[in-house]
Amino acid sequence: MGRIAVTDGMAPQAINRLIEAGHEVIEGSIEANLLEVGALSGFDAIIIRSATILDASVIGSSKGLKVIGRAGVGVDNIDLDAATANDVVVVNAPRASTQSVVELTIAHLLSSVRKVAVCDRGLREGKWEKKLMKGTELSGKALGFIGFGRIAQGVADIATAFGMEIHAYDPYLPAKVSRGLGVRMHADVDDLFRMCTHITVHCNFSEETRHLVNADRLALMTGRGADGVHCGNHLVNCARGGIIDEEAAFMALEKGTLSTLALDVFENEPVESDHPLLQHPGFHGTPHIGAATLEAQVRVGLDIADAVDAALRGEKVDTQVNR
Repeated sequence: MGRIAVTDGMAPQAINRLIEAGHEVIEGSIEANLLEVGALSGFDAIIIRSATILDASVIGSSKGLKVIGRAGVGVDNIDLDAATANDVVVVNAPRASTQSVVELTIAHLLSSVRKVAVCDRGLREGKWEKKLMKGTELSGKALGFIGFGRIAQGVADIATAFGMEIHAYDPYLPAKVSRGLGVRMHADVDDLFRMCTHITVHCNFSEETRHLVNADRLALMTGRGADGVHCGNHLVNCARGGIIDEEAAFMALEKGTLSTLALDVFENEPVESDHPLLQHPGFHGTPHIGAATLEAQVRVGLDIADAVDAALRGEKVDTQVNR
């Protein structure tokens, strides 16, 4: 069968599935400079996560490569045009981490409004600041979604159970789909910011969405909930770095325009220890752990193993992202 490189790690169950299907699997990271000079030549497929970058030069030098598998959703670290031009099929595993990211998004929302991270920092410093840590409830507030795909809809289900109003901006979601979801759709992203005190990001990163959340849009948020409570403005991103202008978000925190900012993803990763956001009390973050649950790691590995196996066999794969 095929010779497959797995460069960013994968669940043992997924490795075994590929081996049982008759493939040779080589695990281990490959340095970027080696990738650019043909380190993947002789491999039929490669399975990556977010650490390995497959740009045009890497793909062009990878003679014999037939399939790229992205163990996860985002494919912004793969040059899709170059893959198509070189007859390389790109497949991903978009459903495996859905529940994990949904739950992390909710965790960040709750941590933001109930000041969980701030309280924890204070306790570690010997402070008992009970009277200063008055938060707000999610119930009765308007939650806005930038992008309204599977993960966003999962978050919306839980937020609805909390009693939140659901608003969304997604120009690519068919109207017939949105009508059955109980959500108020906005044709203009600016209107979303005007209507919502809580915003969560769930779109892909592209030139179209780069810094979609910027100073002007953050300034549109009113800080007053749909229930009339002055709850402040709260922003969460567990999707992709670069969609939020981090400098603008920092300045909004400094001015008080933004009450809290919670990020699982950043413009540049890993984040440097001197990043201004890390010093701000209104910020809390996680190191890109949206899919980092035991359950999701197994699901994503098995899903991408099956997709790569099928693609190598010449079968049609419904998660192929280039045509």
